[in-house]
Formats: sequence, C-alpha cells, structure tokens
Amino acid sequence: LAPAAELARRCAAAYPGVRALTVDALPYHEAGGSAAQELGASLATAVAYLRELTEAGLSVEQSCAQLEFRYAAGADQFLTIAKLRAARRLWAKVAEVCGAPRAGAQLQHAVTSPVMMTRRDPWVNMLRTTVATLAAGAGGADAVTVLPFDHALGLPDAFARRIARNTSTILVEESHLSRVIDPAGGSWYVERLTDELARAGWEFFRWIERAGGQAAALRSGELGRELAETWRVRSERLAKRREPVTGVSEFPSLAEKPVVRESAPEARSGGLPRVRRDEAYEALRARSDARLAATGARPRVFLVPIGPAAAHTARLSFAANLFQAGGVEPVTEGAFEDSGATEVCLCSSDALYEEQAETVAAGLRAAGATHVFLAGRPGQYTGVDSYVFAGCDAVAVLGATLDRMEAS
Repeated sequence: LAPAAELARRCAAAYPGVRALTVDALPYHEAGGSAAQELGASLATAVAYLRELTEAGLSVEQSCAQLEFRYAAGADQFLTIAKLRAARRLWAKVAEVCGAPRAGAQLQHAVTSPVMMTRRDPWVNMLRTTVATLAAGAGGADAVTVLPFDHALGLPDAFARRIARNTSTILVEESHLSRVIDPAGGSWYVERLTDELARAGWEFFRWIERAGGQAAALRSGELGRELAETWRVRSERLAKRREPVTGVSEFPSLAEKPVVRESAPEARSGGLPRVRRDEAYEALRARSDARLAATGARPRVFLVPIGPAAAHTARLSFAANLFQAGGVEPVTEGAFEDSGATEVCLCSSDALYEEQAETVAAGLRAAGATHVFLAGRPGQYTGVDSYVFAGCDAVAVLGATLDRMEAS
C-alpha cells in the first residue's frame, strides 16, 4: 500500500477533489457475500486504508477525503436502498470514533450487480439493472454504473452500451430521481431494514478486526470461508427456487435463440471467487445444449395430464417450467410412444392421483417408460420413482434426470 499512500499524499497536497483510493466492496459481493458482509468488509478495508494513510503523514480528515466507496446495487430495491443508507451511517460512526466527525461523509459509487446478471434470456437483465439503478439513486449513490444487459456473455454490443447509458439518464431526466434527498427516509420498513443492516454490518466489521484486520482475514482464508458459507446457503435457496431467477429457474424458454457475444478478457481476480445466481442452472442448460448439438434433439420428458383441465393445468405448467429450467424439453402432445422421451411426469390433483396414479404409471412402464415422476407432494404410489413439487431441490432433480438420460 505504500505507493497508494504516496499517491494519496500527492492528491491531498496538489489535487483537491481527486481521490486516490477506492474502497471496493464488489469483490465481497461477487464472492457470494450478503449485504451485511459487504458492508462489514468495506468498513474493514476503509479502516485498513486509514491506518496506512495516517501512518504516511496524512491527518484523519485528509485520509477520509481520499476514499471513495463502491457498492453493488441489486434488483432487490429495498435491500439496496437500505445498504447504501447503512453504509453512510457506519462510515460516519468510524469517522466519529477516529476523532473527525466532520469527515464522515461517504462518496458512494454504485455498480449494478454482476451476480444477478444471467446468460440465458439476458434481455431480462435490462429490467434488473433498471430496478437496481432506481434503488441506487433512491439510496443516495453519488454515481451509478449500469452494466450492459449482455455483460455476462462477453463484450457488449453498441445497443447494450446505449441502453446501459440511457437507463440512468432516463431515471434522472424523466423520473426526476435526483430531485429528492433520501426519498426512502421515514419509511418504517426502510428505516428498520437500514438499522438491521447497519447492526449486522458493524458486527461483521468487528469480527474482521478481531481476526487481525482485513489483510489478515483475507490471507488466512477466514473471510473467504465466511463468504463461501453465505453463498452455500443462498445456493440452496436458488436450487429450490425459493429465490426465483426469471428466464432461468422460472419461465425459461428452450426455444429462445441464444445471444452470442465476442469473448471478453478475463477480469483480474484478487483471490476471491466470482459467483452468479444462474451458475447451477447454466451448467444444466449447457449439458442440454451439448445433447442437442450431438443428437439434434434435447433431453425430453413426457407430461401426462390426468383428468379434466381444471385438475391438471396448474401442475402441468409447474412441471413444464421446472424441467425447462434444466434444459429438459417437456412434451405434451401426442402419445408417449411417439414422443422420443423415456421418462414421464404425471400431472393432476391429489384426489385423482389416489384413484389413477398407480394404474397410469403401470401402463406407462409397460409402454417403455424408464422413470416416472409425479408432480405433487411426495406419497407412496407404486410405480412412481420420484416427485417434483414447490420447494424441491430442482437442481438435484434435473441433474439426476440428465445423468440418466445421458447414460441411456
């Protein structure tokens, strides 16, 4: 950090208004950290910089003036608003404790979250970045960078760059987002969420300090393990679709033409991993694409409606949605023997399952079905191998399905 400290000294002496250092919280966000962990890690980084700058001869006030803070803005608008508000509160507290309460104003730069960007149905990313930009502005960010909707695919094209530039312009010029100071202030929900995030972020900051400070926590791997555990828990929610991803785990379209971009250079890493919300489903879809390229057809599952439309439509739609999330094409027309599928899924009401599920399953097995799913709560139906239902581990179910189909 010695060269950075020297640069800060030059800026403080000769270039007023120029800031030498960015306290970048994006690596912790991109490694799967929570909003509170992002706040705590950014505080620990900023305090480490303060120590270096004051040891280099700058005052606390001068040191604070050399720092800019960069945070991720996600499509959870209230969480983003509260995170930015909590960040300013926490930094003001640090400045006060350091004896420079007037230097506690935080210059914030928000970047729309790379973690939320998807490779499938990337057009939805325009909606995500719009909500994230709105939240960043309402949360008080001084500057906002909007990532192009095709950011996860490679180098953005001219259209994507134009849309990204215009997103913040439209919000400022047409929605007048910059005309109100702290528009969320006074909202009970936002104030409560801000307070909870500030407390949790402060506790995580204290944990890092007890671990020896930011550099020590990174080098020992302790910080990375904490972030990885948070991402593991979140990955379970994503796998069970408790946190839906539109166009990926919910409402996917296998018929959609993929968007192709020129590969971008690999971004430099500081040692922490980079994660994406769509990564587990993207791996499944890639396997489906490989099967399509090799054989001319995707893996298929035949959906079997039982009873009238009122009894089977909801679960048939649910099953079709779930299987497409893994690249498995649902077939609903014609006969099973002509579908090209080896696995089937029964779709109906609980009452009709009691009456007909075992008989229908037996008939399908006689026709050549190798695996029978039932869309609904797990039961004890003879002839049914597995169940798909709201809250099931969709990634595990789809992975096992592809394993069987690839082995056949």
